[in-house]
Amino acid sequence: MYNINPEELDWFITESLSEDIGDGDHTSLACIPEDKIENARLLVKDVGVIAGVEFAEKVFKKLDPDAKFDVFIADGADVVEGDVAFEVECNAQALLAGERVVLNTMQRMSGIATMSSIFAAEVEGLPVQILDTRKTTPLMRFLEKWAVHIGGCSNYRYGLYDWIMIKDNHIDACGSITKAIEKVHEYLRETQLPLNITVEVRNLVELYETLKVGGITRIMFDNFELPILGEAVAAVAKRFETEASGGVNINTVRKIAETGVDYISVGALTHSAGSLDLSLKVIKEY
Repeated sequence: MYNINPEELDWFITESLSEDIGDGDHTSLACIPEDKIENARLLVKDVGVIAGVEFAEKVFKKLDPDAKFDVFIADGADVVEGDVAFEVECNAQALLAGERVVLNTMQRMSGIATMSSIFAAEVEGLPVQILDTRKTTPLMRFLEKWAVHIGGCSNYRYGLYDWIMIKDNHIDACGSITKAIEKVHEYLRETQLPLNITVEVRNLVELYETLKVGGITRIMFDNFELPILGEAVAAVAKRFETEASGGVNINTVRKIAETGVDYISVGALTHSAGSLDLSLKVIKEY
């Protein structure tokens, strides 16, 4: 499995099931014998990239440790309408208790994986990485970033705690780029935190100030027009990593990549991704 914290995943599944089941799935409790076993399959009703199959297995096996789970299409594969991603055999009450948590999560993850796959394909052959951002659904970030990875793009920082990113508001509040970088260096010396540093610049004046101060990991160009972006990348001359951000969409991403930037951050991977239409259906016996 992708590098997911198993405790965080178990917490999410537990809380999601609790939210939906409450004090009991009374419809299933009323209609279905407690020892009934059923088979169901995950049907794809759309075109895209599947994600969350491993998640689904975790859910059903949490509800029924004896569940049998057969994967036909693994996470990250292209799918079309009519495909069957997996079949599960388990207690019928457990199956229906987990159905909505599985579908809601898989549809969201698959939508993000599909969006990520489209962006990755647009820059194929170029030495650039497409990054996600912190524009994620609260408490679902780890799943959404997992889906980005499944779709072929890369994860950026997970939160405010694992990477220093000096952005426009920090610079304006601090007084200047120079002061902000110096303050960060002082803070990291005092705390002994081994964090990378990105500085966001809004124009060439800020870029040259950043280059003069140095002591950073990456320079992020915010909403630079293409000719200026190319000039900025050339000015950095590989002394630091470079990243483009802002105004990135599927029609502009390749042109941005062709300027030579190392990274392109795309909030749309998560905040603008739709859902892939999926359905879980009990296999009827005739």
